[in-house]
Amino acid sequence: MTLAALVLAAGSARRFGSDKLSADFRGEPLVHHACRAALAAPVERVIVVAHPALDLGEWPGVQVVRLASTALSQSLQAGVKAAGDADGLFVFLGDMPLVPHDAATHLATAIGSHYAAMPFHEDKPGHPVLLSRAAFADIAALEGDAGLGRFLRSRDDVVRVECGSALIHADVDRPADLTTLAGSLI
Repeated sequence: MTLAALVLAAGSARRFGSDKLSADFRGEPLVHHACRAALAAPVERVIVVAHPALDLGEWPGVQVVRLASTALSQSLQAGVKAAGDADGLFVFLGDMPLVPHDAATHLATAIGSHYAAMPFHEDKPGHPVLLSRAAFADIAALEGDAGLGRFLRSRDDVVRVECGSALIHADVDRPADLTTLAGSLI
């Protein structure tokens, strides 16, 4: 199975109030942590869909797709297009810096012929999500800020992978979240 990873980094960060993905987290831009988690996944390539103004720095092996739109649907569509003939696509969020690096491997092992594989902790879904090629057509039909959440919740062919870490939920929405997460042990 050929897998790719997508890091979504084109959002507007309205609740944060400034360029969230460039904000310092543990000595480097927040988005760098998500890129590192994506690179640790069992993938052949990593794609970052980023706002044109986001300075990612140098990431060997990472394809950057610049997108002026902040619509989630368009970011996902750009990522699927860049993934080309991949059989599956991990979706990482640029504002989730502490995703355990082994989570993606567990999802890849579990997906089989299912539509998707999702990590869960204490019965709550998290990220990254691994989408099969079958999900790509549904992504093409999305509009606006719609993601695949409703599809994933409504299907019975999504594998739930229990994860031992609540960090699959840990995202940054507001500046105070940076301080809270910086104290997390990982």
